[in-house]
Amino acid sequence: MSKKNYLCIQRSQPNPAGNAGKGEGPSPAQMEQMYAKFIAWKEKFQDNILDMGGKLGSGKVVTADGVTDGPFVEAKEVVGGYMIVSADSMEEAIEVAQESPGVMPGSSVEVREISTP
Repeated sequence: MSKKNYLCIQRSQPNPAGNAGKGEGPSPAQMEQMYAKFIAWKEKFQDNILDMGGKLGSGKVVTADGVTDGPFVEAKEVVGGYMIVSADSMEEAIEVAQESPGVMPGSSVEVREISTP
Protein backbone atom coordinates (compact mmCIF):
# COMPACT_ATOMS: atom_id res chain seq x y z
CA MET A 1 0.00 0.00 0.00
CA SER A 2 1.39 3.39 -0.93
CA LYS A 3 1.52 6.25 1.50
CA LYS A 4 -0.94 9.12 1.26
CA ASN A 5 -0.39 12.76 2.11
CA TYR A 6 -2.38 14.54 4.80
CA LEU A 7 -2.81 18.23 5.50
CA CYS A 8 -2.71 19.04 9.21
CA ILE A 9 -4.29 22.39 10.05
CA GLN A 10 -3.39 23.88 13.44
CA ARG A 11 -6.31 25.69 15.07
CA SER A 12 -6.52 27.59 18.36
CA GLN A 13 -8.93 29.75 20.28
CA PRO A 14 -8.39 33.46 19.62
CA ASN A 15 -7.16 35.63 22.48
CA PRO A 16 -10.01 37.58 24.07
CA ALA A 17 -9.89 41.24 23.02
CA GLY A 18 -7.45 43.19 25.11
CA ASN A 19 -5.58 40.17 26.50
CA ALA A 20 -3.01 39.90 23.73
CA GLY A 21 0.49 39.93 25.13
CA LYS A 22 -0.58 39.86 28.78
CA GLY A 23 0.81 37.37 31.25
CA GLU A 24 4.26 35.94 31.63
CA GLY A 25 5.91 33.87 28.96
CA PRO A 26 7.59 30.56 29.68
CA SER A 27 10.79 30.58 31.72
CA PRO A 28 14.09 29.66 30.04
CA ALA A 29 13.87 26.18 31.63
CA GLN A 30 10.30 25.73 30.32
CA MET A 31 11.41 26.90 26.87
CA GLU A 32 14.23 24.34 26.93
CA GLN A 33 11.76 21.59 27.88
CA MET A 34 9.32 22.62 25.14
CA TYR A 35 12.13 22.70 22.57
CA ALA A 36 13.39 19.24 23.63
CA LYS A 37 9.86 17.84 23.35
CA PHE A 38 9.49 19.37 19.87
CA ILE A 39 12.85 17.98 18.68
CA ALA A 40 12.01 14.48 20.03
CA TRP A 41 8.61 14.55 18.27
CA LYS A 42 10.17 15.79 15.01
CA GLU A 43 12.84 13.05 15.11
CA LYS A 44 10.29 10.32 15.93
CA PHE A 45 8.15 11.26 12.92
CA GLN A 46 10.89 12.44 10.54
CA ASP A 47 9.82 9.89 7.91
CA ASN A 48 6.23 11.17 8.06
CA ILE A 49 6.73 14.93 8.08
CA LEU A 50 7.06 16.14 4.49
CA ASP A 51 6.61 19.85 5.13
CA MET A 52 6.68 21.44 8.59
CA GLY A 53 4.63 24.26 7.14
CA GLY A 54 4.73 27.24 9.38
CA LYS A 55 2.80 29.89 11.22
CA LEU A 56 0.18 31.61 9.11
CA GLY A 57 -0.12 35.38 9.32
CA SER A 58 -2.86 37.74 8.22
CA GLY A 59 -4.34 37.40 4.77
CA LYS A 60 -7.21 38.19 2.44
CA VAL A 61 -10.40 36.34 1.53
CA VAL A 62 -11.04 36.04 -2.22
CA THR A 63 -14.62 35.51 -3.46
CA ALA A 64 -16.42 36.03 -6.77
CA ASP A 65 -17.46 39.44 -5.40
CA GLY A 66 -13.93 40.63 -4.70
CA VAL A 67 -11.30 40.65 -1.98
CA THR A 68 -11.86 41.41 1.71
CA ASP A 69 -9.70 41.43 4.80
CA GLY A 70 -9.47 38.13 6.61
CA PRO A 71 -9.31 35.75 8.29
CA PHE A 72 -11.64 37.32 10.80
CA VAL A 73 -10.75 37.60 14.49
CA GLU A 74 -14.43 37.12 15.40
CA ALA A 75 -14.09 33.47 14.36
CA LYS A 76 -14.40 30.82 17.08
CA GLU A 77 -11.08 29.33 15.96
CA VAL A 78 -8.01 30.79 14.33
CA VAL A 79 -5.99 28.81 11.80
CA GLY A 80 -2.45 29.39 12.96
CA GLY A 81 -0.34 26.98 10.93
CA TYR A 82 -0.14 23.80 8.93
CA MET A 83 2.06 20.86 8.04
CA ILE A 84 1.92 18.03 5.52
CA VAL A 85 2.54 14.46 6.62
CA SER A 86 2.86 11.21 4.72
CA ALA A 87 1.27 8.13 6.28
CA ASP A 88 -0.07 4.68 5.43
CA SER A 89 -3.47 5.53 6.92
CA MET A 90 -5.56 8.26 8.49
CA GLU A 91 -4.87 6.61 11.87
CA GLU A 92 -1.11 6.98 11.38
CA ALA A 93 -1.51 10.63 10.33
CA ILE A 94 -3.65 11.23 13.43
CA GLU A 95 -0.91 9.70 15.60
CA VAL A 96 1.62 12.19 14.19
CA ALA A 97 -0.78 15.07 14.91
CA GLN A 98 -1.80 13.83 18.38
CA GLU A 99 1.78 13.59 19.56
CA SER A 100 2.62 17.07 18.27
CA PRO A 101 3.75 19.43 21.05
CA GLY A 102 1.37 21.99 19.53
CA VAL A 103 -1.69 19.99 20.63
CA MET A 104 -2.64 21.41 24.01
CA PRO A 105 -5.77 22.69 25.75
CA GLY A 106 -7.38 25.36 23.57
CA SER A 107 -5.90 24.05 20.34
CA SER A 108 -6.61 21.33 17.81
CA VAL A 109 -5.24 19.86 14.61
CA GLU A 110 -7.57 19.05 11.73
CA VAL A 111 -6.20 16.13 9.66
CA ARG A 112 -7.40 15.85 6.06
CA GLU A 113 -6.33 13.46 3.33
CA ILE A 114 -5.00 15.21 0.24
CA SER A 115 -6.67 13.54 -2.74
CA THR A 116 -4.68 13.39 -5.93
CA PRO A 117 -6.14 12.42 -9.30
